[in-house]
Amino acid sequence: QVQLVESGGGSVQAGGSLRLSCTASESISSINTMGWYRQAPGAQRALVATTTSGSTNYADSVKGRFTFSKDNTKNTIYLQMNSLKPEDTAVYYCYAQVIRGLRHYGYWGQGAQVTVSS
Repeated sequence: QVQLVESGGGSVQAGGSLRLSCTASESISSINTMGWYRQAPGAQRALVATTTSGSTNYADSVKGRFTFSKDNTKNTIYLQMNSLKPEDTAVYYCYAQVIRGLRHYGYWGQGAQVTVSS
């Protein structure tokens, strides 16, 4: 089982920046897919950015503003969020998917609140 621990949420004014971190309990080199999702109040959880086999996909709403990165030596992924908007306010979740044999296992972090005020 992979444990994911997030940090870095907080409150910021519109136009500001935050960086989220997510540290995994095992080598992220062995994890097939990692990424970030977010859930705004009253909404479903939605993809922000994910990476698989070195390819990163972003939601249209964050392209050009958010950047996914990782540090394999620290088993940590990051989400750099710039030019934040009030509509970015949500709980952000780190996600990991591991494939072992024919089975896929998904794991979630505990969530980090991001609040952007206008």
